[in-house]
Amino acid sequence: MDDKGNLYVTFGAPSNACQEKNRVKDSPGMDPCPILDWHGGIWKFDANKLNQKHSDGVRYATGLRNCVALDWNKEVGELYALQHGRDQLSYLYPELYNDEKSAELPSEEFFQVKEGSDFGWPYCYYDHLQGKKILAPEYGGDGKKQGRCADKGQPIMAFPGHYAPNDLLFYTGNLFPARYKNGAFVCFHGSWNRFPLNQQGYFVAFIPFGKDGKPSGKYEVFAQGFAGVNPIKSSGDAKHRPMGLAQGADGSLYITDSVKGKIWRVITQKVICRQP
Repeated sequence: MDDKGNLYVTFGAPSNACQEKNRVKDSPGMDPCPILDWHGGIWKFDANKLNQKHSDGVRYATGLRNCVALDWNKEVGELYALQHGRDQLSYLYPELYNDEKSAELPSEEFFQVKEGSDFGWPYCYYDHLQGKKILAPEYGGDGKKQGRCADKGQPIMAFPGHYAPNDLLFYTGNLFPARYKNGAFVCFHGSWNRFPLNQQGYFVAFIPFGKDGKPSGKYEVFAQGFAGVNPIKSSGDAKHRPMGLAQGADGSLYITDSVKGKIWRVITQKVICRQP
C-alpha cells in the first residue's frame, strides 16, 4: 500500500515466455503477447472499496513476468518490485545458450516502478553480464541483440539468475545502526534450476539506498546459512528457505521460512564495557 490509500497487486504471468506452446522447443512467442492484457504486470486498486474485481483496478506497470516482492518506499514515495525471470534458455535454444549461461541468465531484476512503466517481458530479459536488456530468442534474439528492448525500463540493480526474490522490505526502524535506515532488505528463496552449477540464493540481502531513491552501494549478504548445507546441489536438500520479511514495532526484522514454517527475529543489542 502507498500513503494515499492505494493497494498494489501483482498479477503474475501463467507462462514462461508467452510461447504459442508453453516451454516447447522452437515454439515462437506470441506477438503481441495476449497474456499482457490481464497478467504480467502490477495493478492499482482503491484500498477503501470492497468486492472489487480485476477489472476495477488500473494497470500501473506491465512487462513483469512475476513480481512476488513489492514494497512502497515511504522515503521517496515510489513503488519498488523484484521480478522472477524466465527459465530454460539452454533447453529451448541450445544453439544460442549453454547450460552454464542458462544458469546465470536471465538476471533477477530490481525495479523502481513508476506508473506506465514497461519492463519488457516477454520480449526482453536483462543480462547482468552484458549490462543491458536483450531481445528474447522467442522474438528473434540471438543472446546479444537488443532490438525493441533498448527502450524498455531498466533495473536499478540486477542479481544472478534464478535466485527467486520473494519479499522486499524498506527498513524504517531505529533499532539497527543508522546505515540501515531506509535501505532495502530482499529475501531470496533460492534457486532450483542452476544446473550444472550449484544452487544459490537462500539468503537475505541488504541494499543501502540514497535519498534519490536509488541504491547507494552494492548489495551485501545480511543473513545466510538457512539451507544448512554447502554446496547446495538440489533445492530439496535445503533445511530452510527464506520466504518473507516483516518489521516489528520495535524495529526488529522477522524472516520466515517456507520449508518448516520457522520464523527468525533479528535484533541488535548494545554491549556496555566497564573497566575492572
